[in-house]
Amino acid sequence: MSHTDFMRMAVELSRKGMNANKGGPFGAIVVKDGEVIGRGHNSVTSLNDPTAHAEVVAIRDACARLGSYQLQGCILYTSCEPCPMCLGAIYWARPDKVYYANTKVDAAEVDFDDDFIYRELELPMRQRSIPFEQMGREEALEVFREWMRKEDKRLY
Repeated sequence: MSHTDFMRMAVELSRKGMNANKGGPFGAIVVKDGEVIGRGHNSVTSLNDPTAHAEVVAIRDACARLGSYQLQGCILYTSCEPCPMCLGAIYWARPDKVYYANTKVDAAEVDFDDDFIYRELELPMRQRSIPFEQMGREEALEVFREWMRKEDKRLY
């Protein structure tokens, strides 16, 4: 199968999830060695889970099938340029490459405007629309120190 074929699969997943009223019009697949190992469509509204974006669902599916938290050697195909949350998940999963169809501008034109999140990330915490306040740092730092001393930790 070609990159075009795989992208068509991701786009069809976006249509399938949308038409089943599972969530927004987004779909994604993960491919390894020419085989689809992960699938996902947006399921935010059907699962009441704001993290159930197509890319995250596909990454979770692929990682479960691989028995790994990393997607090295894999390609992610997504029907739309990833939002900031999905972009973070993609970088943590470490696929070899990502192909996307619609752009974030296309998404904004159909009322999925992630630009406000990009703008929020550039602001100092005290200026963000959701207040953030630091507390309990010393206690939390002790756990980090324990992590550094832990001899049987699994790095990622």
